[in-house]
Amino acid sequence: MTRTTQAVLRVLLEDPAARRFGLEIAAVTGLPSGAIHPILARLENLGWVQSGWEDVEPGATERPRRRQYRVSEDGRTAARVALAEAHRTRTAPLSRRWAVGEA
Repeated sequence: MTRTTQAVLRVLLEDPAARRFGLEIAAVTGLPSGAIHPILARLENLGWVQSGWEDVEPGATERPRRRQYRVSEDGRTAARVALAEAHRTRTAPLSRRWAVGEA
């Protein structure tokens, strides 16, 4: 799992019930929206994220409706497990085989 995907999941898991806009996730993570939206689409295809259009009365705003994202019930568990595994493998010591100075 890439660190960018991990960053997106961490934002969504901060408040699992909250609906977040892609630009909000981009602002929190510091990643460009062009990186965020493909990640959200992949997570949605996995069933980890749910999305929907915001409720806006027609004519109430000049901007178009925005898509909102939140982590799904199943995604909460899967994301936490995946993040824990990513952290474990990133912080695990090198094995003897890959130790510095050995061939």
